[in-house]
Amino acid sequence: MSRVIIAGSINMDIVALTGHHPKVGETVFGTNLKYFPGGKGANQAVASAKLGAKTLICGKVGNDTFGKELAAFLKQKNVETQISTEKNVPTGTAIITVAEETSDNTIVVVPGANFFLTGKDIENMNLEKGDILISQFEIPVETIISFFKKGRETGTVNIFNPAPAQTIPGNLLSVIDILILNETELSAVSGMPVDISQEQSISDAAEKIRNGNLTVVVTLGEKGVIALTDKDVIKIPGRKVNAVDTTGAGDCFVGAFAAGIAGGKSFAESLVFGNIAASLSVTKEGAGSSMPNLDEVAALI
Repeated sequence: MSRVIIAGSINMDIVALTGHHPKVGETVFGTNLKYFPGGKGANQAVASAKLGAKTLICGKVGNDTFGKELAAFLKQKNVETQISTEKNVPTGTAIITVAEETSDNTIVVVPGANFFLTGKDIENMNLEKGDILISQFEIPVETIISFFKKGRETGTVNIFNPAPAQTIPGNLLSVIDILILNETELSAVSGMPVDISQEQSISDAAEKIRNGNLTVVVTLGEKGVIALTDKDVIKIPGRKVNAVDTTGAGDCFVGAFAAGIAGGKSFAESLVFGNIAASLSVTKEGAGSSMPNLDEVAALI
């Protein structure tokens, strides 16, 4: 079995529950305040590990209570860690508002120590041919490029999740094998408006950013997944569930998809695997703590 190796963010999520999202200038009362392990890198690592893949994360935290708690949480979830501590810098934090009326969320990320992860940290990583590498935009772009270049030289599969949404520099795009993104990220990367009710709109935007052998996977929440490869357009229908908190659903899909590939599943099987895992994650609160285990996903395949 191949390994899943992640260079990415490690955050503490501070979640405020409220009836509805405040408008600009509006103050609303919250109904609860909770703390959950998070960060896109950590979420993806936990999803991968809980779904049976041997998983390693490389990241940075601050020399504070959050950093110690997050490192302990990852080890508890059977994620191997290569985590260093950055002095005088806080651990990354995400401030999340969840609207109880709709279960959707808004997020403000304060990167903290995550933005101090550098190419030097990547140099010490032992990569092997066939490993599945994952990264996201919550660490410096130069670090991501170093990570994927090292992987390309080794013979890895490089998966990138361009979140938070922004354009992808050409020298990064050239070392990505699989791009996994939602409709907001697809619009930002392609520079085109995307209407998720129109398959052609999604396909047009995805085709605009495909280059060489790049595979584009677009996650559409309850509408499912569309993937564009060199040969096929693969559609995976969504699953209707009772959503409680959508935070981390995209991260769950990425980690689960990678675990599927690492475990020998086909590309299409891994899409189904990721879709089911993500649908289960939204039925629980939190991000890293909401990732399903292998038995839960296997029961629905």
